Amino acid sequence: MLNSWLLILLLMIMAVGFGAVSVLLSRVLGPRNPTAEKIAPYECGMPAVGDARERQSIKFYLIAMIFLLFDIEVAFLYPWALAMRTLSWPGLIQIVVFFLILVVGYVYIWRKGVLNWGPEFDPDYKHAPKPGPALVKRYRYGTRN
Repeated sequence: MLNSWLLILLLMIMAVGFGAVSVLLSRVLGPRNPTAEKIAPYECGMPAVGDARERQSIKFYLIAMIFLLFDIEVAFLYPWALAMRTLSWPGLIQIVVFFLILVVGYVYIWRKGVLNWGPEFDPDYKHAPKPGPALVKRYRYGTRN
């Protein structure tokens, strides 16, 4: 019993040691010629525009919460799938009820317009342009510029 715990402790020490040695080696052996471009934060290949503290649309946060809810649903689905044979009919009924509740929630957010993106659905945006490449330049996602 104690031997198995020692192996887990050894694995943790090796993992932390590998990370620490990698960071130290890159610090010691790596080149040190920083430029303004190298020091700038990476923003998905797009140049950083504006202040980091600008207001964002609430739609971003709503979609993030909805994603988490449906992601957790999948996390509950895996254990159920593994225990499906032992759960039998009661387990099937439980998962059907679970999915029906999720479908009702999905239809609710769909009908409320949470999944509608873009300026043509934003009530605060006046004179929404037609969708196209110029749309990205005119309407930065989530801002009212």
